[in-house]
Amino acid sequence: MTDKNIIKIENIKKTYKIGEIKVTALRGVDLIINEGEFVAVMGPSGSGKSTLMNILGCLDVPDSGKYYMENIDVSKLNDNQLANIRNNKVGFVFQTFNLLPRLNAFQNVELPTIYSKVKVKNKNQKVLEYIEAMGLKGKEKNKPNELSGGERQRVAIARALINNPAIILADEPTGNLDSRTGEEIIAIFQKLNKQGKTIILVTHELDIAHHTQKIIYLRDGLIIKEEKIQNPTDANEMILKMPKLEDRINNSK
Repeated sequence: MTDKNIIKIENIKKTYKIGEIKVTALRGVDLIINEGEFVAVMGPSGSGKSTLMNILGCLDVPDSGKYYMENIDVSKLNDNQLANIRNNKVGFVFQTFNLLPRLNAFQNVELPTIYSKVKVKNKNQKVLEYIEAMGLKGKEKNKPNELSGGERQRVAIARALINNPAIILADEPTGNLDSRTGEEIIAIFQKLNKQGKTIILVTHELDIAHHTQKIIYLRDGLIIKEEKIQNPTDANEMILKMPKLEDRINNSK
């Protein structure tokens, strides 16, 4: 982690109109995230977490305020420039994986390179390397319905990494997984963070948040607290303490 800002937002506000009702999602959020940080965002439903993540990922734009990514004023970019940031600067990981069901693992990981303006050298080899790095060697031709939840999330992470983004945004990436598999996914994020990736993770689970370096608490569209984690929990150590699924099944018989 460095002291260089990779994300800086100032007084970001966002209101949605649902019929005749106005819903204020963000009420003036200020936030700085440094290059190489691993940050968790927490808060109750309706606190503004998803809206904040959508704005950070350039999937949505604020009504007012400033957003700087790598000192670029994102607020002034046009649709094509925002799409370029989404394709090359940010990798997305979702709770529901968002894999295309008709494509196999290789094709899902490859997908972002098709839409990127930056051509990837030795693309096929790189896709295979990311799949293998996620522990999925031999699963390249498997479609999502032929993979477990943890394996599908690993494919999603490989897809998020294929264009070598500066930032990874993960929205409840362990929400559909059992505890052990969730820890395995967090262990991957911790490893990526040690390699220099900036990671922002939304979670409802405090124990998951304690694997990160900083927790940002949102409530009613405002950041109410930031907490630095002095000694983040090592996910690999947690995995060692957890019984494997087959052991739990055998013990319950």
